[in-house]
Amino acid sequence: MNKSVNKLYPVFLQMSRLRLLIVGGGEVAKEKLHFILKSSPDAQITVMAPEIAPEIIELFVSTEHQISIIKKEFDPAVLSSFDLVVAATNIAVLNREVYQAAKEHKIIINVADTPELCDFYMGSIVTKGDLKIGISTNGKSPTFAKRFRQLLEDILPDNVQELLPNLRALRNNLQLSFSEKVTYLNEVTKSLLDKK
Repeated sequence: MNKSVNKLYPVFLQMSRLRLLIVGGGEVAKEKLHFILKSSPDAQITVMAPEIAPEIIELFVSTEHQISIIKKEFDPAVLSSFDLVVAATNIAVLNREVYQAAKEHKIIINVADTPELCDFYMGSIVTKGDLKIGISTNGKSPTFAKRFRQLLEDILPDNVQELLPNLRALRNNLQLSFSEKVTYLNEVTKSLLDKK
């Protein structure tokens, strides 16, 4: 029996506070860009490539996103202005060059479709108001993560957004120690998991 364990540590980044560089301007970059903007529409993103897909240009022109474009070949010197990098070209040699440059600049990087060159993976995300759930298959099967996301979106109640502020208010008004609050809130929320 395989005892493989996913050792990734999930975090939720405030993308409006970080500067992200996407290297690539084609289909792969477009997919990564849409994925990030779907979850973090206020992300600060720069796309760098000599050729940029029209759909990316449209996002750049719109005023609803913070997207910049550098229309030229990748230059490692720009990395000093960024916190995260996504190498999203369909040229393996270029992706590896971006990876090496990011490592030299001590910047974490995701190289599209190359798990061994990724410091982080971009898993599937379920969002219901303030509730956000990240799903990772440790880079093994993005398709399974997508299907599981769809399942969670179907079964999670739509009124989660109403529930979360009420639970926060309840927690803030409790005059109990931390451990007593945890015990009490565990008891209150247990009914959310009861099968009807």
